[in-house]
Amino acid sequence: MTALTSNGFAKAHATFNHVWAALMLEELYRLGLRDVVVAPGSRSSPLTMAASEHTGLRCHCHFDERGLGFMALGIARGSHRPVVIITTSGTAVANLYPAVVEANLLGVPLIVLSADRPIELLDNGSNQAIDQRDIFSRHTIVHQDLPPPDAEIKAAFLLSTIDQAVYQQRRTPGPIHINCRYREPLYPGDGLVDASDYLTPLGRWLTDASPWSDWPWSHGQTSTAISALKNEWEAFAQQCGIIVVGSIDDPQQAQQVVALAKQLGWPLLADVQSQLRFDPYNLIYFDLALHDERFSAELAKAEVLLQFGGRLISKRLTQFIAHQPWQDVWLVDPLPQRLDPDYCVKRRLISSPANVIAALPTLPEQAPWHQLDSLQRRTSQLVEEWGTAFSELGVCHQIARLAAGQLFIGNSLPARLMNMLGTHRQTPLRVLANRGASGIDGLIATAYGLSSTGSEPTTIVLGDTSALHDLNSLALLKQATQPLVVVILNNDGGSIFHMLPVPKEGELLERYYRQPHGLNFEYAAKMFGLSYSVPCALEAFVMDYTQALKAGVTLIEVNVPHQQVADDLKALGAAIRGE
Repeated sequence: MTALTSNGFAKAHATFNHVWAALMLEELYRLGLRDVVVAPGSRSSPLTMAASEHTGLRCHCHFDERGLGFMALGIARGSHRPVVIITTSGTAVANLYPAVVEANLLGVPLIVLSADRPIELLDNGSNQAIDQRDIFSRHTIVHQDLPPPDAEIKAAFLLSTIDQAVYQQRRTPGPIHINCRYREPLYPGDGLVDASDYLTPLGRWLTDASPWSDWPWSHGQTSTAISALKNEWEAFAQQCGIIVVGSIDDPQQAQQVVALAKQLGWPLLADVQSQLRFDPYNLIYFDLALHDERFSAELAKAEVLLQFGGRLISKRLTQFIAHQPWQDVWLVDPLPQRLDPDYCVKRRLISSPANVIAALPTLPEQAPWHQLDSLQRRTSQLVEEWGTAFSELGVCHQIARLAAGQLFIGNSLPARLMNMLGTHRQTPLRVLANRGASGIDGLIATAYGLSSTGSEPTTIVLGDTSALHDLNSLALLKQATQPLVVVILNNDGGSIFHMLPVPKEGELLERYYRQPHGLNFEYAAKMFGLSYSVPCALEAFVMDYTQALKAGVTLIEVNVPHQQVADDLKALGAAIRGE
C-alpha cells in the first residue's frame, strides 16, 4: 500500500516523472481545477496516470486532439473553471492550435500540459519530436518550458511555477501552455520511487489543502475607481442613450443590465450571445428592423452608447454604431482587449457588468425617450410570417422558440440567423458561441463539453460544412448524460457565399467558394450510434425536435436548397423596407 501524507498526497510514485506530474495536478486542483481532458499517447503517460489517480478530478477522453481542445473549451465555459488538456508530443500538440486561439480571444482559462521529448532528442531524427517551445506563439498568456523532472530541482520551483501561471491567468483570462519534458522511463516498473525525502521541504503543503504560494489578485477595475466617475456618469446618463449587449456568459449579470436599461429608460439591443436575446425588454428584431428607415431614424436620435461585452454578430448594428456621431461611448468588458473595431469607444471599463453597475451612483428612474418598440412591430409581424416556412429561417425561428436549457450556435449562417430570429421567451435559455475567432472547427466538441457541465438539454445548430469539419467529435456524443440535439442545416456547402461579394463568374463561386459536397449525415449518425431524423416539413421538424429534447442524443438533418437562404433574406429585407 502506498504511503500517504496527512493530506492524502502519495509519497511513492511509479517514476520520478510521475512525482512531478502528481505535484502539478495536485497544485492545480488546489487552485480550482476539477476537469481534465486527455488524448491517448505514450510520452504523456505520467500526466495521464496522475490525473486518473486523483480522486478530485474528472477525466474526459477523446482520440482527436483538435476536438479535445474544443471539448475543454466547452467545459471551461460551462463550468466557469479552468480545464487542463493533456496531450502527447509532436503534432498532437499542434492540433490544439484552433482551440487555444479561440480560448485566447474569449478569455477562457485552458491549461495545456503538453508532454515533450527532452532537448537532446530534438533536431536529430528522433521519432515524434518537434520543437514545441512556445508553439502557440502569442495566443497564450503564459508559456513555460519545464526542464525534465530532476530530484536536484526543488519541488517548490514546480509548485510556484504553477501558482504564478494561474495568478497571471486570473489577471488576464486565457490559455496557459506548460511544456513538460520527460525522459524515460514513462511507465511503472517493478517498484515505486519513494519521494519522501524530496517532498519533506514542502512542510505545511503536505499537511493542508492550500496552494504553495499565496498570490493575491483582483480582477478588473475596483469599485472605488468606478465610483470616481460619479459626475461623468450623471452627465452621461442624462442624455438620450442606448445599451448594446454583446457576449456575456453569466445570465445573472445579464439581468442586471436589463435593470439598468429600465432605470435609464434606454432601449436595449442584445446580441444572441448576451443571455438577453429573448428577454421581453430587448428589441428582439433590431437587426432586421434596421432595414426600416423609420426605425433607423428613431434609433439615430441616441446621443450616447453604453455597451456591455464585445464581438457583436449583427453587421447592420456594427455599421450603425460606426456611422453614428456619438457624444460619448462607454464599453464594459472584463477582458483587457480593445474590442472596438471602429474606434468609437471613449471610455473603457475593464470589469464585469455586475461590478460596474453596483458601483455606479443610483439615479431616479427615467421615462423612455424613444418609440422603437412600436416601430419594430411591422418587422415582428413579417418575421412571424416567414417563420412558418420550411427553410433555414423557419427552422432557426422555431429553435429559438422551442429550445430548452442550453443552445450552442455555429458560426457562418447559423449565428447570423439566430441573431435575427426568435420570439420573446418567459423561460431562460443560455446561448453560447465560439465568436472569438468565429471559426467553423470544433463546434460539435465545444457543444458536447458545454453539455457535460449542466443537467439540462443542449442543442447545437450548425451548418453542414462545420459538421464535416468536426465529424470525429460525433463519437463524444454517446457519452452525454442529458438530452443533446444536433441540428445540421445542410445547404450543400458554404451558402453564405451567395450573400458575399465573391467572384461569381463561371465556376468560381461553386468550385472555389461554396464547394458543394453532395453528402448527407444519415450514415454518420448510424456510424456513431446516434438517433437520426430528416424532416421534410416544418411541422415534422417541430415534432422531431420537441421529442429529441426529452431523451438521448439525436441528429436532425434539415436539407434545404443552397440558394434558398440568400433569397429569403433578400426578400425579407425588401419587405421590411416596404419595397
